[in-house]
Amino acid sequence: MPLDPTARQIVDAMAATFPPVDFARSGTENRRLIKEAAAAVIPEAPEPVGAVDDRTVPGPAGRVPVRVYHPAGTGDTAPLPVVAFFHGGGWVVCDLDSHDGMCRAICNASGCIVVAVDYRLAPEHRFPAGAEDAYAVTAWLAEHAAELGGDGSRLAVCGDSAGGNLAAVVALMARDRGGPRLGLQVLVYPVIDYRFDTSSHLDPGDPKVLQSDEVRYYWHEYLTDTAEGAHPYASPIRAGSLAGLPPALVVLAEYDPLRDEGHAYAQRLASEGVPVDEVRYDGMFHSFVTFLSALPQARAAVGRIGDALRAAFPAPAPRIGPR
Repeated sequence: MPLDPTARQIVDAMAATFPPVDFARSGTENRRLIKEAAAAVIPEAPEPVGAVDDRTVPGPAGRVPVRVYHPAGTGDTAPLPVVAFFHGGGWVVCDLDSHDGMCRAICNASGCIVVAVDYRLAPEHRFPAGAEDAYAVTAWLAEHAAELGGDGSRLAVCGDSAGGNLAAVVALMARDRGGPRLGLQVLVYPVIDYRFDTSSHLDPGDPKVLQSDEVRYYWHEYLTDTAEGAHPYASPIRAGSLAGLPPALVVLAEYDPLRDEGHAYAQRLASEGVPVDEVRYDGMFHSFVTFLSALPQARAAVGRIGDALRAAFPAPAPRIGPR
């Protein structure tokens, strides 16, 4: 279908505001420019949640900053399920603030504690630094969720774009390394493969926010050597087997160069016995879920994520009889 009219306005505004890819700029400069542009185009008001707490947890190279979101009205309830969230940004840009709105919305929609992970960024910290940080925080949550009011035995991973890549990779790592056990992986327009030969990459006529050249730039900054692109912890679809991975929700956008690789990953997961719910939002663009106040489709996608998490972690049955 054609690009949604409201989406078209956002796409045009982003094209006019966001800086083009420039390999000569430092990671720090790219982060500054993207943050300034995003503030001009995405003026989202924070959605209230029960509580927000910034802290750090142990990582493979020091303390990893995290932001913990608690849903409202859960102070006296049983420990809640926990979602480790990894932000997008090509492993190079964005941070806890850029995805604050998305995390708040997922927290409210799911009733879960959401823990956003400020993993190390490239090019200062290349593959697999970000993935190892993401896994380390997830493993820590499995053991220490009670410190946050959470239940580490009811644990999921979630991320968008490059963060969707990290969520898929953490699921692989958890299987390969013997834990932690994950109840769900939520992959929102994820980066899945270090290849650029799908139809959604090759069609230059689509009105995309994210261009294939930008995807190439982010991979260039993330990897030390192109050969690393074949590693399953960089390109999850290249894993020898996907059997034994947790159930997946895969959220895709029609106008996105990553659309086809996300679809291919969902198909392969399903073919290897992993329960998969795949949903594509037609007329939408890469990063559309960020625009929660402007796009009903963004709110619908968050609702779908919330429903999937609630289904994966149903509330415990009330106790009957004397305590």
